[in-house]
Amino acid sequence: MFEPFRQLTSGTVVLKQANIDTDQIIPARYLTTTSREGLGAHAFHDWRYDEAGAPREDSPLDGPEHKGHEILVAGPNFGCGSSREHAPWALADFGFRAVVSSDIADIFKSNALKNGLLPVEIDAETHARLLERPGRQITIDLEEGVLRCGNDIEARFTVEPFAKKCLLEGNDPLGFLTDRMDAIQSYETDRQKAPA
Repeated sequence: MFEPFRQLTSGTVVLKQANIDTDQIIPARYLTTTSREGLGAHAFHDWRYDEAGAPREDSPLDGPEHKGHEILVAGPNFGCGSSREHAPWALADFGFRAVVSSDIADIFKSNALKNGLLPVEIDAETHARLLERPGRQITIDLEEGVLRCGNDIEARFTVEPFAKKCLLEGNDPLGFLTDRMDAIQSYETDRQKAPA
């Protein structure tokens, strides 16, 4: 269970790099936990800290101007590489509620949707404009399937219907089934009573 996602207005954090893979999002050495809590501290760890563990001054993720921004605008082919649920867990624990790109890897997209992080794929032209505007306020309306930035940017996006329903309800697929356990048990009982 997570906070229902209907509409989000936030500033953006921009990472222009293409092909950001899941090992860059959450390095493999931090995959030893099955808990989501605390993973945000390791999101993009090697981009945020040097080898001695000191914060990098040039990191676009930790500046005070990005504090509280909940939308990550990333380069194309975001979330490529190996499947790891820890990647959306780390991004969500860091404070992101949505990732916007022109191309998001399918396996990352699937993992994100199951964990309350909205992947938003938009057209390349709009995406390029957003990459040039870090910090800009944008609004993502999941019910309408539209992203807006000021009066000059509007892009449509789609989300698979079941995943969209779960996000709107603040649920994951397992929670969706658990919420319907009485109906499932009733159906099973009726089937057992039915003549063969």
